[in-house]
Amino acid sequence: MRSSLCPALLLAALAHASAADWPMFRGPDLNGISPETGWSSTWPTEGPKVAWRAKLGIGFSTVVVSGGKLITTGHDGRAKGQDALWCLDATTGQELWKHSYAAPLGNKYFEGGTTGTPTIDGDRVFHLSRQGEFFCLELATGKVIYQKQLVTELGVEVPEWGFASSPLVEGKLIILNVGSHGTGLDKTTGKVVWQSGKSSAAYATAIPFDLDGTRCVAILTHRECAAVEVAAGKVRWRTKFVTGYDTSASAPVVHGGTLLLSGESAPAVKLNLRDGSPVAGWKTDTAVQFNAGVVLGGHYYAFHGIGGKPGGELRCLDWQTGATKWAQGGLGVGSLMAADGKLIVLSETGELLVVAASPKGFEARARAQVLGKKCWTVPVLAHARLYVRNVPGELLALDVSGK
Repeated sequence: MRSSLCPALLLAALAHASAADWPMFRGPDLNGISPETGWSSTWPTEGPKVAWRAKLGIGFSTVVVSGGKLITTGHDGRAKGQDALWCLDATTGQELWKHSYAAPLGNKYFEGGTTGTPTIDGDRVFHLSRQGEFFCLELATGKVIYQKQLVTELGVEVPEWGFASSPLVEGKLIILNVGSHGTGLDKTTGKVVWQSGKSSAAYATAIPFDLDGTRCVAILTHRECAAVEVAAGKVRWRTKFVTGYDTSASAPVVHGGTLLLSGESAPAVKLNLRDGSPVAGWKTDTAVQFNAGVVLGGHYYAFHGIGGKPGGELRCLDWQTGATKWAQGGLGVGSLMAADGKLIVLSETGELLVVAASPKGFEARARAQVLGKKCWTVPVLAHARLYVRNVPGELLALDVSGK
């Protein structure tokens, strides 16, 4: 009796609580949602236990986690004029390797530092620097497999604040928001497979979708959004989309055959994936500045920036109509992800919250001040660790296992 019951209980426990890697920006499904369950949102007043902390240097890069390793970036203040890729043990925070490369702080109108988040694909790490250096490294050792200076090789224009998107792995290719409508590289060798123009890119990561059986990506460009075929770089459709100061940094959100675009001082628009035409009857004044937000239960949750002015609101919109169901101030222009049907929110000033994903109203189920100074980097949940970061580069690993 006992021998047959124990495996059943074990399977039930595993079904209830599952852990998950977060190997790329926006997570394993590129939608800002983790499949992880069983993590705890019951905290003491001071917040979850700090498992470890690290100092990375100035930057906005979030973390990626795979195979027990965490990768992120920062401008290394201990080595002037250098950015660094860090590989840490995701459980203990121990430094496993670091790869540094020459880079200016680049603090034009903001703090500067690194902006793009690396990508883990199997045993490799891919990273695009603000200056157009593209790296492919061994995940285990940090050894450089190949390195390319794309601005020199492709003759592309550098965006005003440098490149900021993450590499997107699609089959045998890496898709980069570099050039007019993106660039495709062979991920094994770095060879250029296709290039779509040389004018300025935008700052958002490309997001994939299927169009009439053909794999495509939605790419925000300087003043457009384009649907581009992954295999050959063919542009299927283009639509005008202009943001304040041309800072198209919020990744496109693909859901239910439609595409949501937003950016600084640019109210979100919703397009049909088939041809890029506006969705009839959809309207909002919500302008999503950086973090793209998530769709849960037919509603869209994201931070609205108020015309570049101080302040901001966490909002819930009806995905079908754009109608605002509720808006909560006092959190600045923060960031969020979701897991197990709940929102994990980091305010602009470092307050961490678990918020109910419900259109009925704002409900904070847990909250604690865990960081100080500006926080614009999205939190990441992986294997019962919640990773949060501020602009100066303080990274905390918070234990939300509930043990």
